[in-house]
Amino acid sequence: MVEKKPDFDLALMHLRNNQNMTAYNMLIGIAESLKKSDPLGAALSYVLSAECKSRQNKNSAQEITEAGKLFFGFAKKEKNYSAKTAFLCAAKCFLKAGLYDNAKDAFEKSKEVKIESVPEVQRPVIIVDDSRAIVLKIQNHLKNLGYTNTHAFYTGNDAVLGCKGLLNSNPIILLDMELPDINGDKVAAKILSQKPDAQIVLITADEKSTRRVKDTISSGALAFIQKPFTIKEIKDALTAAEAEYSMSKK
Repeated sequence: MVEKKPDFDLALMHLRNNQNMTAYNMLIGIAESLKKSDPLGAALSYVLSAECKSRQNKNSAQEITEAGKLFFGFAKKEKNYSAKTAFLCAAKCFLKAGLYDNAKDAFEKSKEVKIESVPEVQRPVIIVDDSRAIVLKIQNHLKNLGYTNTHAFYTGNDAVLGCKGLLNSNPIILLDMELPDINGDKVAAKILSQKPDAQIVLITADEKSTRRVKDTISSGALAFIQKPFTIKEIKDALTAAEAEYSMSKK
């Protein structure tokens, strides 16, 4: 008898349609079935099941803690891009669950994983900023880092529309928080509703401690860069994005 594979796409469809209880039950089942064969898939399923609970104003500490344990366990067995990002994912999960010592341990272990360079094959990079000077600066940095396939949008609405045709290519999105029409946190929410695993790097003059930055990061943004930024900060964000992407393909 052939074992039926977990229908992750159907669970995501229920989640997008705010059918949270149905999505939760499916995602928990998927997580339990994948724990041994695919710990990353199980961890991501737990993260999404926690989102289902949060939408219903229910405590999701148990699910997010299980995700953290799976990310941490996976990271200890790896020695590459995947390990660094898995430790960071574990730290984020533990922090959200209030397990501060576990979060610190995972974060410290992430720093022990050395990543020498960005992979040779790179994906498109989308830049969203209303300043043409900043867009040009970022494009020059990207060119120096080997990224030549870039797309620029200068308003939030243009970015939302433009990203629709580019999300299938798994781009890295460099997103300014202050835009002339709708702010970056709203843009991020719209993109993540279309593609929950979209990789968004926030670029803003805001402090990381501000409410909207914290909320956008917790909703799924990958990283944060504060203006004025350096090429090293851009490179570090791209490296984190490539590491997470490499891990997701395992």
